[in-house]
Amino acid sequence: MIRPLEGLSVLAAEQMHALPHATQLMALMGADVLKVEPLEGEAGRHGRPTITDRDGRATGSTFLRNNLAKQSLALDLKSDAGRELFQALAGTVDVVAENFRPGAADKLGIGYAKLSALYPRLIYVSISGFGNRTDPPSPYRDRAAYAPIVEGMAGLYEYSRDGDAPPRPATAGALGDTAPGLHALIGVLAALRERDRSGLGCRVDISMYDSMIAVADVVHPASLGVEPSRATEGIGILHTFRARDGWFTVEVVREPHFPRFADAVGHPEWTHDPRLATRRGWSDHMREVIRPGVEAWAAGRTKHEAAALLAAHGVAAGPVNTAADIAADPHVQQRDFIVEVDSPEGTVRIVANPIAFRREGAEAPHARSEPACWPTLGQDTDRILSERLELSPDRITALRAAGVVA
Repeated sequence: MIRPLEGLSVLAAEQMHALPHATQLMALMGADVLKVEPLEGEAGRHGRPTITDRDGRATGSTFLRNNLAKQSLALDLKSDAGRELFQALAGTVDVVAENFRPGAADKLGIGYAKLSALYPRLIYVSISGFGNRTDPPSPYRDRAAYAPIVEGMAGLYEYSRDGDAPPRPATAGALGDTAPGLHALIGVLAALRERDRSGLGCRVDISMYDSMIAVADVVHPASLGVEPSRATEGIGILHTFRARDGWFTVEVVREPHFPRFADAVGHPEWTHDPRLATRRGWSDHMREVIRPGVEAWAAGRTKHEAAALLAAHGVAAGPVNTAADIAADPHVQQRDFIVEVDSPEGTVRIVANPIAFRREGAEAPHARSEPACWPTLGQDTDRILSERLELSPDRITALRAAGVVA
C-alpha cells in the first residue's frame, strides 16, 4: 500500500470536526498524528449520538468519524508542566496543528510565534472561524463558529431558499467543517514543499468563513445577476425525478445532449417540439411537459434502473441515495471506501480516505489496508512521552499523579 505521508509527524491540539478531518486524512496517508486532548477528552467525544467505547466511556459520533489511525495523548495544557511537554513534543514533529479560538494558543504558550522561534522549520496550521490574522483582523475574529454559522454567512443556504420560509441550516452535512479541513491539508502540503525549497517553516491560517465563501460559489454568479435561489433557472435540466422506489438526478445543460435524453425517456418527439428547442424552454415547460413524461417513464423502474438507462444514452444521471444505499453501492464496496469498525455496541461505519494512490503493477487499484481504530482517551500517553521525550516510567507516573497527563 502506498503511504505518501509516511515519516511525517503531526502534533494536533484539536477538537470537533474541521481540523480532526484534516489530520485524519494525513493519518490515513501514513502520517503519525499525535492527538493532544484535555484530560476529560476533546469536545467531539461528548457530542451526540454516542456509543460506549472500548474503555467504557460514552464517545460521540463526531469523534468516531474523524480520528481513525491517530494516537491519543491526554495532557493538561492549562498547567505549566503540560505546556512544557507540548513545547518539547513540538520539537519532535513536522507539523503543529490547532483549532482554538484566535489568540488562545498564544495565551497557552503554544502559539505560532513561540514555537516557530524555538523550531524555525516547524509548519504550524490553524483553523478558526474567521482566521488568526491581525493585519487587520477580521471584525468577527473573536466569535465562535461552527459549520452552520459559516455556511449561512457564505450564502450556501440561499440555494435552497424558498420565498420567506426560514432557511434550513446544515443542508450539506458538515461541509462548513470538511471544506476548511481540506483547505488546511492543501495548505500543509504546500508549506512542506516550501520548506523543502527554503528550509523554513511557516504558518497556514485557515478561516472557515473564507473556505465556505470559496466553496458556496455565490459571489461570482450574483455579480452576473444570478441569485443562488434562481441559479438553475434557464440553464437547462438540473432536476430530480421520481422513480418507483425513490428519486434520481438528471443534468442536461447543453442542447446537443437533449435528443439523447428525449430518446432515453421514450419521447423522441420532444426534439421536434419548438417549445423545447432551448434550455429556457426546458425550464419553462418542466412542470407540464418534461416532468410528467419522465416520471411516467420511470414509474415502473427503480431509481438505479432509470439512472442506468439514461447513462447508457450518454446522459448524466444518478440515483439519490440514502445512507443504506451508499453502503450497498458496488462502487463503494469495490473501492473499500467504507471502513467498518467493531465496537462494544456493534459495527460503526466510517468513510475512508477518498484519495486513492496506485503504482502500476504494484498492487490492485482497489487494494487498501484497514486503518487503525480511533484511539481511546490517552491510550498512547505513556508511549509518546517515553519514545519522543525519553521520560522514565517514574516521571510519567508522577505527572499522572499531579494531574498533568492521563
